[in-house]
Amino acid sequence: MNSFAQQQQQQLLRGHYDAIRSQQQSQQLQAQQTQQAQQQTGGGANGTGSTIATSSSVWDKFEKGDKIGEGTYGLVYHARSKETGGRYAIKQFKGGREGDGVSPTAIREIMLLREMGHPNIVKLESAHINHSEPSLWLAFEYAEYDLYEMIKFHRDNKENRRDNPFGLMPQYIVKTVMWHLLNGLSYMHQHWVVHRDLKPSNVLVMGEDPAVSPAQHGCVKIADFGLARIFQAPARPLSDNGVVVTIWYRAPELLLGARHYTRAVDVWAAGCIFAELLTLKPLFQGQERKTPGNVLQADQLDKIFRVLGHPGIKSWPELEVLPHWVDNTDNVRVRRPEWGGTGLHSAVLEAMRAAAPSWAQGHVPQECVPPREAIDLMSRMLDYNPSTRATAEEALRHEWFRTDPKPGPNVFRMPGAAAPLVRYPRRPMTLDRIPPAAAAAAGGPGGQTHPQSHQDAGLPGPPGPPGGPGARGLGGGLSRGSSQAAAMLAAQQGPQGKRRRMENVPGFR
Repeated sequence: MNSFAQQQQQQLLRGHYDAIRSQQQSQQLQAQQTQQAQQQTGGGANGTGSTIATSSSVWDKFEKGDKIGEGTYGLVYHARSKETGGRYAIKQFKGGREGDGVSPTAIREIMLLREMGHPNIVKLESAHINHSEPSLWLAFEYAEYDLYEMIKFHRDNKENRRDNPFGLMPQYIVKTVMWHLLNGLSYMHQHWVVHRDLKPSNVLVMGEDPAVSPAQHGCVKIADFGLARIFQAPARPLSDNGVVVTIWYRAPELLLGARHYTRAVDVWAAGCIFAELLTLKPLFQGQERKTPGNVLQADQLDKIFRVLGHPGIKSWPELEVLPHWVDNTDNVRVRRPEWGGTGLHSAVLEAMRAAAPSWAQGHVPQECVPPREAIDLMSRMLDYNPSTRATAEEALRHEWFRTDPKPGPNVFRMPGAAAPLVRYPRRPMTLDRIPPAAAAAAGGPGGQTHPQSHQDAGLPGPPGPPGGPGARGLGGGLSRGSSQAAAMLAAQQGPQGKRRRMENVPGFR
């Protein structure tokens, strides 16, 4: 990107932020005028002339629910619109040091999501600036599920045949998820946007909420555009942004220190997600070296080489100019016996058999067996050479999507089916204060629920995204009180009154 293009992009970023700021300042001035009029007539917020909330606060328009994600960039809450009752995910960006202003990450996310509109990309509903803190809040459409939780459900409940009848993820669900994901990527890439942090927790799935349009039920949404950016051809160096893509989904050209990279890094990450949907665990689960800078992630490369084999100049000519290959960092050019490559097909089937339930007797359940076409598409998405790696558009034209079962509009149920293939539970919910209705039933004081972070059990989650973990996902549950819930909450309190994890409690939705 030349200097003129850079100036245009910077002006566009400032323009988006200035428009939001101007709108919020106008709303704040209007609210202050209303407050002054109330005070002159003795009608302040509480009859004493106290400061009333202005429209610059996001909670003037939304009812806060549980905290459903937290990271370096900020927090995510579940909320309901006070006007429509609709469900939203509210993402708060943590304020920087005084004088820093709004983070470039937030501005980039606002800019990109305001320009994009596609069924498979999460929709940014509105942005709010709180001048008193100051802080920035983004309101997104609410998605009930994400791929991380869906994969975790199959992994943790593989012996529960009643709730998880197939043990592994059925082929229809895998194929439909990949079809939606690739459609979203194709749209992004055709509009010169690269995501740079695709992973299961950043891929959401809409629930079958009555308040949501039926056309959106079971629709996959790509989310968390904090690391996304516009790129142009010919590609300019993108390494000035530091390390990108969470390590288990990081393409080999990035691992070997490439300064130039393309949308092919997103396709590699999508191929890793594809394998994880089948095997219920990351295909390349390396240990991250935490040393600052663009260091060689030797263990991650080792995990890749053990499956795909040691790369060569003949199939990947650009390999000989990648920094870590040129420097032979950690002897990466020296082929080891264990880098012969077991082959993608063998590695995936072996992992699927290991993840299968005991009732399958060492086999992969028939509804979950990936055909050869599926592995062929995965191998094209996991091609070492980014120049020959399949694009999202090419992947969508692959033969696998034309075979039965064909992908449908709803991830959870096949077209015409009366019931979903698998009934995934809603996300676990946590509270650290009894909601008003529950408190009243228990004889205690009422109060608004406040969020409390929850930690996932089972397989450890992936290392945080480059530069620190972002707020994970945009889903969650909004608490609703009841006497039954109050009794269950009281039963879960420890001797010091600490609240423990709340999972699937009736009335807490």
